[in-house]
Amino acid sequence: MEQAVTRTSDGKASAASKPEYMSGFGNDFESESLPGALPQGQNSPQKCNYGLYAEQLSGSPFTAPRGTNERSWLYRIRPSVRHTRRFLNASYPLWKSAPCLDEHSLPLGQLRWDPVPAPTERLTLLDGIRTITTAGDVMTQAGMAAHAYVFNEDMVDDYFFNADGELLIVPQVGAVRVFTEMGIMDIEPLEICVLPRGMMVKVQRIGDEKVWRGYICENYGAKFTLPDRGPIGANCLANPRDFKTPVAAFEDKETLCRVHVKWCGKFYVTEIGHSPLDVVAWHGNYIPYKYDLRTFAPVGAILFDHPDPSIFTVLTAPTESAGTANVDFVIFPPRWLVAEHTFRPPWYHRNIMSEFMGLIHGQYDAKEQGFVPGGMSLHNMMLPHGPDASGFEKASNSELKPVKLEQTMAFMFETRFPQQVTKYAAEIETRQDNYLECWDGLERKFDGTPGIK
Repeated sequence: MEQAVTRTSDGKASAASKPEYMSGFGNDFESESLPGALPQGQNSPQKCNYGLYAEQLSGSPFTAPRGTNERSWLYRIRPSVRHTRRFLNASYPLWKSAPCLDEHSLPLGQLRWDPVPAPTERLTLLDGIRTITTAGDVMTQAGMAAHAYVFNEDMVDDYFFNADGELLIVPQVGAVRVFTEMGIMDIEPLEICVLPRGMMVKVQRIGDEKVWRGYICENYGAKFTLPDRGPIGANCLANPRDFKTPVAAFEDKETLCRVHVKWCGKFYVTEIGHSPLDVVAWHGNYIPYKYDLRTFAPVGAILFDHPDPSIFTVLTAPTESAGTANVDFVIFPPRWLVAEHTFRPPWYHRNIMSEFMGLIHGQYDAKEQGFVPGGMSLHNMMLPHGPDASGFEKASNSELKPVKLEQTMAFMFETRFPQQVTKYAAEIETRQDNYLECWDGLERKFDGTPGIK
């Protein structure tokens, strides 16, 4: 059985300590911070060891089929009813929820942004979330929101849980320590983590960056899972063994703390006299986890043509319609390009899905200019997009020898729903008003002559 990381007397993680993890995706895990804290053979004994309280956290209806039934048993210093008092209204005006309509007059179009501005004041992660798009309806648990975040302050006595959906966090600059009820995860750029709906958390900085920056997908719908591989078979893409779940760790401190809640698109705050991260032991399958994007094993064309981007799906949140995602998390990692007689970048296309894209580092092969690390783009459903003019000319005339794309990592939040741009995203100074000009050089080449020119 796994043990917790070392704790200091004030309950904070030791600077020298490193979180420990258990491997696997969708597993039932068990972990305890103190020996004998986890009951054996039953979930709710009359009296728990160490005077702990037993509590179940459910991520699905009780009667959901076994394959999708999710719950964890937590053994904590106080039951969570003591982790909330009387709520007061709170405000995070730049964090929006769907539906978020008619906030601005920006017309429909393909859009791209440079990174959101660095803060001029001290901001925690909660203060630093800026919603770029929303899709679907948070009240019906369908759709998603795409956020950028930028912050420079730790959450010390502030804690948060999101009742509206799970959070997929994608750091772009600066590593973070994500302390959840069920343990600690350290996440650096090129890694991601997923926090289940309702999971208590606080986020702190690691390192000495001036600003910490990244992206968040807030998934209102069915939880993320691994996509079916189909004819690919049993291996490659994101392999289950590379997902890491933290071992139990708890914070035992008696100080004034604030618990912030997002519920049905609104925010609330309550004050308590202790830390709510007090789970000493747990078992179950409703869990936070992290994943290193560098362990993704891409597959692709080894003779001709460019395959659909769906082969780069890391995680998918399904809907009731098979093969139609509430949201997919897709990456474009380093890989070899070897296809013969082929235009190798992604082809020009229109799509029923809506694509929010970000760049963690390097260049994206279809947009070598203008799409910068920390930036974003949006190509909504049925709006055409594809390589810019310079990318088209380069790909059309380059020697078709094996080429390795290196030093790159882009990603996409792709959803079946149209993504509505927020007022913040429409009016921010980093929106590239000249983005459409990247296709101006795509002139007519047709001359009526048969054969390839």
